[in-house]
Amino acid sequence: MITSSIVSSAESIIQEVERVIVGKPNTVKKAVIAMLCKGHLLIEDIPGVGKTTLAKSLAKSIGGEFRRIQFTPDLLPSDITGSSVYNQKNGQFEFRPGPIFGNVVLADEINRATPKTQSALLEAMEESQTTTDGETRRLPQPFFVIATQNAIEMTGTYPLPEAQMDRFFARISLGYPDRDSEAAILSQQQVSHPLELVQNVISLDVLSEMQSLVRDIFVHASIREYIVDVVRATRESNQFLVGASPRGSLHLMRAAQATAAVNGYDFVRPEDVKEMAGPVLAHRVIPRAEVRAKGLTTEQVIDGILDAVKTPIPVG
Repeated sequence: MITSSIVSSAESIIQEVERVIVGKPNTVKKAVIAMLCKGHLLIEDIPGVGKTTLAKSLAKSIGGEFRRIQFTPDLLPSDITGSSVYNQKNGQFEFRPGPIFGNVVLADEINRATPKTQSALLEAMEESQTTTDGETRRLPQPFFVIATQNAIEMTGTYPLPEAQMDRFFARISLGYPDRDSEAAILSQQQVSHPLELVQNVISLDVLSEMQSLVRDIFVHASIREYIVDVVRATRESNQFLVGASPRGSLHLMRAAQATAAVNGYDFVRPEDVKEMAGPVLAHRVIPRAEVRAKGLTTEQVIDGILDAVKTPIPVG
């Protein structure tokens, strides 16, 4: 069965990551879903809640090559993609690949780099390739970018443009752990870091196969129409200046397929769409000033849209 193989492998990844990300099962699940959809993940949160640790544990669980790029104002595009270096021995230029050439790439504090450097990620994220010195080079597969940014630090930052925000498959937040989870974290890390215990549970080939199988999950026409209605409602809402793009519709369908598979179904249900609507759509819309003034988040507005749009009867 397609779903049984995906469920087993996905559960193995989630269990390993939960060794270090304590008390956040739904957030870890959404990160795995983004990876299954060949999407890229934006983690926006306060410092010190485990954003980097989540990326490292995901990389270890799939046996992928982990690369980290610390974004700073003086970072150059070539520092990401790589550059040609002259070799005096053979009198030729040789390409030295940058840290973008990895399976799981952590773009840490991405909003601290200039827009020009941020844009160096666009081609990589959209086409899994980079072009330097007029030559296009394919990136390792599977390829998964996890970008982080601290929402509360505005000094010395450059907000991501809408075009780049739209390239991210989903946006999630970890948030503070609850009291019991925080106590468990202290107990775990008193002697050593649990990241050392995370095991490689699947191969990169298995992950690639899972990514292909997700697309075979059945999506009924009524579910596709429901996704379109939800996305169009964000464009027609008087609470948003800009609604979600057609790419948002496509990504929401992919997310629903992966969610259905991880939940053990071989067809998409309305519940699968609702589960991922916030993470997939919230960063693609621009709320009006009065929405912020009321203290509402974009996720809360999208929840209201989900309540208002008629839910189809699930068909398997």
